[in-house]
Amino acid sequence: MLKSQLMQQVSYLIRPMKDKDIPQVADIDREAFPAESLFRPYASYSQEIHNSLARYIVACTEEKPESDREDRKKTPWIKRLFGRREREYLHNTEFVLGFAGLWIMLNEAHIIAIAVRNDYRRMGIGEALLISVIELATRLNANVVTLEVRASNKVAQALYDRYGFHVVGRRPRYYSDNDEDAVLMSTDSISSASFQAQLRKLKQSRRQPHQHG
Repeated sequence: MLKSQLMQQVSYLIRPMKDKDIPQVADIDREAFPAESLFRPYASYSQEIHNSLARYIVACTEEKPESDREDRKKTPWIKRLFGRREREYLHNTEFVLGFAGLWIMLNEAHIIAIAVRNDYRRMGIGEALLISVIELATRLNANVVTLEVRASNKVAQALYDRYGFHVVGRRPRYYSDNDEDAVLMSTDSISSASFQAQLRKLKQSRRQPHQHG
């Protein structure tokens, strides 16, 4: 119970993803999307965040929780010594809680992923990342934001619906692990006065404290 209370008080900032974040983002990716991990091999992350058409952000704390540092210390010393990912992970003092990415294609911003560590879900971090992605798309002069979501993921669909996304199509058997359909969702014009007014209203209603950086 105490652990739950402490976790509810976690504060974080949202900023652009950096190379030093890649080891943690890779871990979150595999944890959140075990059947369709977005970027393999590991080196693909570095290429992706330097792609001029892509934008990635992370939600992070200023320091790793003690439990994470202890878990990493249990990694065999030989792996920590010669494993590039382990060295980068241990030397990065910030702890990445979640990440989001999008691609800009003409006037469309397509959300590639929004993912949060399992232990930090249901704390509003995913919603904060979604808001940040929409704001980023607005600054990049995108007209609409689109995404794909598993047909069974009703929780995510409800969140997207609240932020102005609506169903525009379906891709049968899109996910190869279980042949599940993908639901295609899109906003109307994100630059419209009505959309921006609703976004401001939703932001004001959120109580989870966080900073944007």
